[in-house]
Amino acid sequence: MPELDTHSIEARLTALNQRIERACAACGRSPQEVTLVGVSKTKPAKDVAMAHALGLANFGENYIQEAGDKIQALKQIEATWHFIGSIQSNKTQDVAQHFDWVHTVDREKIGKRLSAQCPSNKVLNVLVQVNIDDDPAKGGCSAAELPNLVNQLTSLPNLQVRGLMTILSKASEPRASYQSVAQLSHGVRQALSEANKPLWDSLSMGMTGDLEHAIAAGATHIRIGTALFGERALPDQ
Repeated sequence: MPELDTHSIEARLTALNQRIERACAACGRSPQEVTLVGVSKTKPAKDVAMAHALGLANFGENYIQEAGDKIQALKQIEATWHFIGSIQSNKTQDVAQHFDWVHTVDREKIGKRLSAQCPSNKVLNVLVQVNIDDDPAKGGCSAAELPNLVNQLTSLPNLQVRGLMTILSKASEPRASYQSVAQLSHGVRQALSEANKPLWDSLSMGMTGDLEHAIAAGATHIRIGTALFGERALPDQ
């Protein structure tokens, strides 16, 4: 497969921004309310640098070893890095060190480790991953577990719990599932407000195939890989 050149990434980014603008217009939202996170897993640092030069500032990574090397190689650019993969306990220190946002916290143990291992004077923005479809193949807490987990995480230092993240099952109906996540988020926001607890303002949901449904449901972060960088290379097994 030929390498992407700047023009290819530019054309894809332009098309994506136009999709976001149309989706926002259709539901009465401003495009400024939606952060495009370019999912750069398996893509070389030079592709990320190209996208950054074109104005993209937020990048998502799934694999911690690859991400650490890439972030180090790109330390000269001002980018915001989002960890969007499953988190193993023995990788929490690397995640806390390298990333600005963590989208996939789904249990108290991981939250405690991230908080304890966060570098001095750094606060991690954290999203709670919820498994809205109860899909055993997906990570995330259940809707029933969510209130207790949020209370546990908001009590930890060094973490700023900002909202929810979800990954839908293949059989899910996107609009309905994303609306369910938004309703859960609204309930949590009300509870936190009553308890005078921290900021709750983010919903990470939506990918290349269903970003319109996610934006209509209130997504603030959409995670886009294929539509920006092209088909991903498979990691070595």
